[in-house]
Amino acid sequence: MTISVSIAIGIVALVYAAAGHAGATGYTAVMALVGIPPHVIRPTALMLNVVVAAIGTVQFARAGHFNRRLFLPLAASSVPCAAIGGGLTLATGAFEALLAAVLLFSAARIVFEARSTATTVGPAASDGVAPRPLPLPASIALGAAIGMLSGLTGVGGGVFLTPVLLAVRAAPVKQVAGVTAPFILVNSAAGLVGRLAAGGSLPALGPAAVVAAAVGGLVGAQLGAFRLPVPTLRLLMAAVLVVASVKLLGQAFGVG
Repeated sequence: MTISVSIAIGIVALVYAAAGHAGATGYTAVMALVGIPPHVIRPTALMLNVVVAAIGTVQFARAGHFNRRLFLPLAASSVPCAAIGGGLTLATGAFEALLAAVLLFSAARIVFEARSTATTVGPAASDGVAPRPLPLPASIALGAAIGMLSGLTGVGGGVFLTPVLLAVRAAPVKQVAGVTAPFILVNSAAGLVGRLAAGGSLPALGPAAVVAAAVGGLVGAQLGAFRLPVPTLRLLMAAVLVVASVKLLGQAFGVG
């Protein structure tokens, strides 16, 4: 990859990592714009995801935002489904378009709630609402569904998990980010394993791209875990969802 592409990857990693994500949708968009073949884009995005999500996992855990009780049932059901999805062919364009619409709606809701939080509890507060823990059966079902979507679409699943956890108020915003990062890590790894098991291969990542992703991920995760106020973090999450939805719409209609 060229230096300019590597710089773009670093910027994507920084923005996404600040919201507890790893950037697969952003990497996919960058690589598609420069003409990298689709069969290379999907595993490359997952490999970069592993790098950035690992950094985000450590940073958010250090800041005390990792909720093990929320994470474990989600991960336990999502990992095998992500491995299965990683070996399957991507779903239809109609499915991608519907999914994009859902993500756009989720982004709009997050923006609305971020503005409400900012005006009611101030920029440095947490959420202003009490969390409502997910029942175990719901966590298992949600993890399995998102794991399959993660494997099919070649992303870590964070863009699907974040809006659901925020919508049901399963945890405070910082904890949602702290659970999303390791969720993306295990699902990205599982998707790569599924690809290998199905006879695929892993592309070689250039050192410049890896370093750029790692540096961007480190800076972004540090900001998200320790520095950014909750309303700002919500807006970053919404921006991530918008980028993901635009990418899915492009795939659905054969653009990019």
